[in-house]
Amino acid sequence: MEQKMIELDVREDLKNKMEPFQKIMEAVKQCNKNDIFILHAPFKPTPLFAVLKVKGFTHEEEELEKKHWKKC
Repeated sequence: MEQKMIELDVREDLKNKMEPFQKIMEAVKQCNKNDIFILHAPFKPTPLFAVLKVKGFTHEEEELEKKHWKKC
């Protein structure tokens, strides 16, 4: 099976006071076992780590610049 990458940027949603959790979960549902999900957020999304770990994900995070975190 071919590995795919799904990328989601929720910085604008959060800036506009919109809760992105449902959007994130919809994107995660599209992932297969070896796929890569990349999330862009304005902060280190620590609460999300536990939720995704239960779903079998591992993660890496990187601060690209102030208020721009990338989570894989």
